[in-house]
Amino acid sequence: MKKRTAFVAAILSLIPFGQPLLIKTGVALSSIGLIISVSEKVNAADNSFYFNRAYEKAEKGDHYGAISDYTKAIEIEPNDAQAYYNRGISKGELKDYYGAISDYTKVIELDPKDSEAYYNRAWDKSEIGDYYGAISDYTKAIEINPNDADAYYNRGDAKNNIKDYYGAISDYTKSIELDPKDAEAYLNRGFVKDELKDYYGAISDYTKAIELNPNYADAYRNLGIAKENLGDLKGACSDWQKASQLGDQDATQWIRNDCWNKHVISMNSSFS
Repeated sequence: MKKRTAFVAAILSLIPFGQPLLIKTGVALSSIGLIISVSEKVNAADNSFYFNRAYEKAEKGDHYGAISDYTKAIEIEPNDAQAYYNRGISKGELKDYYGAISDYTKVIELDPKDSEAYYNRAWDKSEIGDYYGAISDYTKAIEINPNDADAYYNRGDAKNNIKDYYGAISDYTKSIELDPKDAEAYLNRGFVKDELKDYYGAISDYTKAIELNPNYADAYRNLGIAKENLGDLKGACSDWQKASQLGDQDATQWIRNDCWNKHVISMNSSFS
């Protein structure tokens, strides 16, 4: 499952695309990049003082401190959707998924068009096993932002978890249309095709995942499984050797149990 998403929604956004944790905030600019300006001279009763200090704490990994300051910011300005949103991220980082869900729900009450709040709430619902709730929220996020490849991908994961395999394939396919270089989407679509015993389709997807990421141990391991299911043990052993060389311990064990014992490959063959 892809990570939570977030965005900077204030003066300007200077955080690079792809950074794993972005938080809505107000920022100050400098010629060398993004800085957080929190003056001790600012009136401590001001909402922005606590908000910016919370952001700074979260950036340093102090999520307990960030939550405390976001809470103070909310006490001063109860309708600060950004403070609820960021507090939800910090709660999620601390695995307080129910608390995070509560905060995102408040964001949605204040801003029903906030697709990221739906996305993050869905992410946390998946973490507590509420896959139907997650699917509902990812669907809402997609309605607001139809080009969100990660939302399709994660909804596919949620559908996979409830064994809606055809629905999962549909979502992974849409994710791939939006992001053709996502090796993980091919891997997961291949896995679901395996579940449906579409081994040739699975092999095609695993092969594409390897084209995109030649060091993808999971793809080599699963490719071998699909080939074994088609009776191609020699091909399976070759793929497991590659997976083993990339550090996959399951593949290493299968080489010992299946490939060596059945004399498909030599015991002198090198693998990790």
